[in-house]
Amino acid sequence: MTTAPLDKTMPLGRTRLSHSATFWIGFSVVMALLIVAPLVLPPFWRGFLTECLIWGLLAMSSDLLIGYTGIVSFGHSAFFGLGMYGAAAALLIVSPPNLWLAIVFGLGAAAGAALCVAYFSTRLRDIYFAITTLIFAQIFYVIIFTWTAVTGGENGLIFDRPHFSIPHLVNVPFNSTTIHWFVLAVVAGSYLFLRRVTQSPFGMVLQSIRENEARTRAIGYPVERYKIVSVMLSGLFAGLAGVLYAVQKEFAAPDFVYFLTSGEAVIYNVMGGIGTLVGPILGAGFFQLMRQLLAQFFGDQFPYLIPLGIIFIAMIIFLPQGILGFARRWLNR
Repeated sequence: MTTAPLDKTMPLGRTRLSHSATFWIGFSVVMALLIVAPLVLPPFWRGFLTECLIWGLLAMSSDLLIGYTGIVSFGHSAFFGLGMYGAAAALLIVSPPNLWLAIVFGLGAAAGAALCVAYFSTRLRDIYFAITTLIFAQIFYVIIFTWTAVTGGENGLIFDRPHFSIPHLVNVPFNSTTIHWFVLAVVAGSYLFLRRVTQSPFGMVLQSIRENEARTRAIGYPVERYKIVSVMLSGLFAGLAGVLYAVQKEFAAPDFVYFLTSGEAVIYNVMGGIGTLVGPILGAGFFQLMRQLLAQFFGDQFPYLIPLGIIFIAMIIFLPQGILGFARRWLNR
């Protein structure tokens, strides 16, 4: 009688969890920590964590293009800003302010901008695509900055925060804790949706475009259409981030439409790990935390962006795969 040989690579009494089980366990732990966080954090850091989640959503939307489609966009400031101004329009026009109408208006404005950008920009490749998106972002910025009668110009728009309401069921005013939970739910849902998209056949085609666009076109895929859908999806989630930021901060300003916001979204991706969805969220949180700590340490007497830039350069040199890539290598040692 013979017995099956033991697997010497796995310790006795232990079974290896599947990738799916590992993911859901990790996701549940992180969600639990983020749900409890506003109950123990002081007010400033509670709002700061909520803001980091919003910037993480913007970074994740940018990663759909940079990490999965292989194209760099500097137009995400337009999507983010128009989502913000679309929400502001709804909150100022309708009384009492309605959260769901603000989301619809914000997503509609971002979708319109994304469609315009996608239609013209996806015909181009590489640096030409990036420059075209940058030009569109600057066009939207100039319009918002100069159309003072509608947008408030450089002063922006100020409005009241809506309640979280479901007709005939609940009507709860937002505070720093409840808005954190709402933002967390939206960001988590967006992450799960985008994760499913990137793992679908559509996402596989996007990654094929990233690896070899000419070959993807040669085997019969309509590359331009896939790029347009990718830009549209990316723009919608960037607009959703703008809506959340407007609701949290209760204002909309043209500074967020400026191309520097797009540049920061790219930095979040590089710092956290391109093509991972989770990495850009980590990168956004790390960048915002470093900026906050350096600003508090040096105050207004020192240009704190200099040490922040040095940290970024060091990460590019020593952590080319970002924070998430470094963590994976360290855990797999």
